[in-house]
Amino acid sequence: MLIFSVFKTLTDQEVIVELKNDVSISGTLKSVDQFLNIKLDNIKVVNEEKHPHMIAVTNCFIRGSVVRYVQLPKGAVDTQLLEDATRRESSNQKGGKA
Repeated sequence: MLIFSVFKTLTDQEVIVELKNDVSISGTLKSVDQFLNIKLDNIKVVNEEKHPHMIAVTNCFIRGSVVRYVQLPKGAVDTQLLEDATRRESSNQKGGKA
């Protein structure tokens, strides 16, 4: 659930979501749930020429299972804090405390 926690801290930030069907959508992250389903507002398709049917869409809900990558804003994530949390979570799982 560590990644979910990271995404929760990024609400109202600009992100780019690349889908498994090669569509990339940029927008403002409005919400994310434990399945990493994502709701974006003020969206724009990165390659509008290739996907003209998406030009009129202003917000969307993206199912977590169709997401390939999420590009986060530079500096939005404290990488040292994330590394420490990852180590703690890993050691808890090894110790059988999961």
